[in-house]
Amino acid sequence: MLEGVDAAYALHITPNCPSGLVAGRAGAIMAAADVFHITVSGAGGHASTPHFAIDPVTIAAHVVTAIQTMVTREIHVFEPAIVSITQIEAGTTTNVIPETAKLAGTIRTMSPGTRDQVHLAIDRVARNVAATFNATADVSIETGYPVMLNHEGPVELVKRASETVLGERKFLELPFPVMGAEDFSYILEKVPGCMSLLGVCPDHIENSLEAPACHSNKMMLHEPAMANGMAVHAATALAALDELR
Repeated sequence: MLEGVDAAYALHITPNCPSGLVAGRAGAIMAAADVFHITVSGAGGHASTPHFAIDPVTIAAHVVTAIQTMVTREIHVFEPAIVSITQIEAGTTTNVIPETAKLAGTIRTMSPGTRDQVHLAIDRVARNVAATFNATADVSIETGYPVMLNHEGPVELVKRASETVLGERKFLELPFPVMGAEDFSYILEKVPGCMSLLGVCPDHIENSLEAPACHSNKMMLHEPAMANGMAVHAATALAALDELR
């Protein structure tokens, strides 16, 4: 699909960068992203007699805490890893202990070794915590996007294009990656290129780091800044073509 492609460039908006700026970095810029599902299976019963049941809700709560502890106690402090449990589902009414409780969430990592370590640890922790309470846990992990690695030359090209179009010091060198993820990472595994971030923080927010982030239900953006993205993209394409001549 990418035969004949010499380079690839992308822009992603972010309200957490001031309008008028483009941000980026060489090397890792976005994380690998995986999805996990955990089903804790106990024994249902009446809520008034929990001693006759094996309550999967309580066990699931222990699993949540244990996984968060695992991340901070087992993963090297300089190897970024995030495990966010974003869904908990159990029960249908107030007076019945359900048979199962389901957990789901996302894993974000910046290296293959840490990715594998977190996968194994989630499985181990969930199963062993459940076993402590005489229950079982079924764990499935879906491998998603890989780490996004920007190439140094294309990043420098975008920096020059941004400063040509927007002015001096309008390209912000990110000191560290962000833990978001994008499928553009697959393309950068095949061809040189980079993804940059386009600042679209609304004017009424003084500190862009306090702006509601992408995917927030409160997210707002400064729409005129979208024109900056179009201009930078066009300038990047022209500069890239000049290099190929």
